[in-house]
Amino acid sequence: MARRLEEGATRTRPKLPGRQDWSSWPNYDAAAEGFRGYWYPVTWSSHVTGKPKAFTICGEKITLIRDNGTAYALHDRCPHRGVPLSLGNQQFPGTVSCPYHGWTFDLTNGKLCAVITDGPDSPIRGKAGVPTYAVAERLGMVWVYVPLAGEAAPPIDEQLPEELVDNAFVMGGRIDPRAGNWRFACENGFDEGHAKYLHRTSLWRLFKPMPVWNITRVVPEGRWIYRVQDEVHWEADFPGVGHWTGKRWWKLRPPKGTFNVGNTGTPKKVDPVIEKQGFPGFASLSMPGVLRIVYPKFIHYEFYVPVDADNHRYVGVMVNFLKGVATARFYAKYLGAIRWLFHGQFSGQDAWMVDVTDAPPEKLYRPDVSLTSWRNLAESTTRQKLAALKGEPS
Repeated sequence: MARRLEEGATRTRPKLPGRQDWSSWPNYDAAAEGFRGYWYPVTWSSHVTGKPKAFTICGEKITLIRDNGTAYALHDRCPHRGVPLSLGNQQFPGTVSCPYHGWTFDLTNGKLCAVITDGPDSPIRGKAGVPTYAVAERLGMVWVYVPLAGEAAPPIDEQLPEELVDNAFVMGGRIDPRAGNWRFACENGFDEGHAKYLHRTSLWRLFKPMPVWNITRVVPEGRWIYRVQDEVHWEADFPGVGHWTGKRWWKLRPPKGTFNVGNTGTPKKVDPVIEKQGFPGFASLSMPGVLRIVYPKFIHYEFYVPVDADNHRYVGVMVNFLKGVATARFYAKYLGAIRWLFHGQFSGQDAWMVDVTDAPPEKLYRPDVSLTSWRNLAESTTRQKLAALKGEPS
């Protein structure tokens, strides 16, 4: 009896302090594999060819293939015996064939249009098929729309950051598969507190000081929420512990006052396109997980693409609103330094933390207003979307 009690005691997990679950945000809690009803960037357009490739988005297995210049997306499972179509190939123009028995599907609608091993008059032809997905190409990437309830895909430009729709720009970026749930990656991107401490050792910030702490509020505007800095502190005395400073002799002198374009001080000059947008804060976030970080001369974007509950795809791009010969200088700078400093080592610190994050339970603190504001946005937006699909008032 005593032994059974002892075993039972070891199985009982002690209650940790703070919030035990995400029940305050039920739709967000249920979105471990992402929010459906949105466009997601999958891979670079140049990577989609006539040879089908397999991807997973929001738990959906999808194959991408290009035919006559157009990219197509189909569910990556032959209905015959469940073999992935991404292992097949094109035997006829405008189709993809399963490698097992030659079941052949029309790329435009997914219908079974031929069965090679059953002859031209196969009675099952036209009676089977695979789901297809809407595809668009923007920012040099192939995007796939993952429907929520079989609805038609809305125009992709409605979901892109507004400044990328009507302005010329040059862009560099990288797409990496990463461990960890997409929500941890998204929350990390918009998180108020981590950059000041985690990234203080990054090479990207080697000569630039990082604040010690800020007073920040979150402001909604349209479909975005913005982090607005009201106070920026570069050093502080912590009672009973000691002095902490972000200043170092080799770093630039910290700026005075507060600022909300970039994170190194009030800029002398801002790119005209960026200035025209009138961003309330330099960090903003929108559904289904699009981060925008505004600097004086460029904007950095991150798209967190859900794969499954334990993995996501990181899509990071840097945009300059340049034309002509200036674009060559951008590419030289990006490929020579930014790609490995910023999208590599700096962003790799985020990937490390996302991989080891284990929440809930969680004990939140004052700067986590950024996290709770994002969860509230995701929750309210999802409720409105579900109500609209049901024809109910939101």
